[in-house]
Amino acid sequence: MPDRSDAPHLPRSAPIEAYGKGGFAFADMSHRGSLLCLPDAIWPWPVVRPDEITRASLERVFASAGSIDTLIIGTGNDVWLPASSLREALRAVKVVLEVMQTGPAIRTYNIMMGERRRVAAALIAVP
Repeated sequence: MPDRSDAPHLPRSAPIEAYGKGGFAFADMSHRGSLLCLPDAIWPWPVVRPDEITRASLERVFASAGSIDTLIIGTGNDVWLPASSLREALRAVKVVLEVMQTGPAIRTYNIMMGERRRVAAALIAVP
């Protein structure tokens, strides 16, 4: 179910400084729960398990597809394979999908941000 909040946690992108204990730290802020990090803002993301990752839960990614080349999905501590329909839907809007556990996803996201790449991340919080 997509988050309907009209206000992002942060109106810009930022590297993720820490994660664990059910949340994340970024830009001198902390957030409990999952995050959706887009090039223009960081949003709360109501997904808690990989099987909740759908086109609907990634609605903001599709809406911002023109400013994203790569979407990194952090699947918590689980390994998850996305449905081919989701991968095809992202390919149709020219977004490459990379899926990995949340720790490696954060490291990859931070590196790509540092390289000024057009990257987004959907990150499931880990305990």
